[in-house]
Amino acid sequence: MRLLAIGAHPDDCEFKVGGLTALWTGLGREARFLCTTNGSSGHHEIGGQHLVARRREEARNGAAKVGADSVVLDNEDGALVPTLENRQRLIAEIREYKPDVILAPRTNDYHPDHRYTAILVQDACYMMMVPNVVPSVPVLEKNPVVLLISDRFTTPNPFVPDITIDIDSVIEKKVDAGMQHISQVYEWLPHVGGYAHEVPAGQEEQDRYFRTQQENRSSAEADRFRDKLIERYGEEQGSAVKYAEAYAVSEYAGTLTDSLAKELFPF
Repeated sequence: MRLLAIGAHPDDCEFKVGGLTALWTGLGREARFLCTTNGSSGHHEIGGQHLVARRREEARNGAAKVGADSVVLDNEDGALVPTLENRQRLIAEIREYKPDVILAPRTNDYHPDHRYTAILVQDACYMMMVPNVVPSVPVLEKNPVVLLISDRFTTPNPFVPDITIDIDSVIEKKVDAGMQHISQVYEWLPHVGGYAHEVPAGQEEQDRYFRTQQENRSSAEADRFRDKLIERYGEEQGSAVKYAEAYAVSEYAGTLTDSLAKELFPF
């Protein structure tokens, strides 16, 4: 069984779906992180091919921490457009990997790269099952299930989860995956987020600060969707979950039946 997580930038998958991926690969399954842009704009001091090479390496290291491999496409960061060429490239990537599950962002997002990545996945969902579209790569035997990644955007509609997963057992793997993106976690994100002045001076203190920051994101998801965790795991276990990830089933791809959900997500 294969899981394909699609993000706009080389750190998106680790931050958003590292927990589910670690659980998935922990069952002996395969996973891949596919980035639609090369991360070339994500820094305030370096750029160009030097930054691209650095972020590709970080992406490989981050994906490996949760048992996945990494593919980074060569679209420029901040300039992704949902062209026919990019759609066809994504269809080819999906067909070649043959995933059972695809994870992708929703189309309502502040960042154009995120939005257009979501649109590309949405546009590919039907077309990738049409043999005469990208005929050089054989069509899939079945349409994969597409799960949309949790976010906090409310326009035009807020995120409503269909699956909320306990990731307590793999939170360290998820945090380790995100922490491989040194150019982002330690450098760019504090700068662009305006909280560089809050970062401690010592290396050990910095590591602890950023690890806590990463853990807090998954902890907030557990609190946000506590009712869904209780619904899935029961009152006692659901109430005790500290870290979670949540997903909505896309209506544009394969159907997720109850029996298939139990097969795909038995954890």
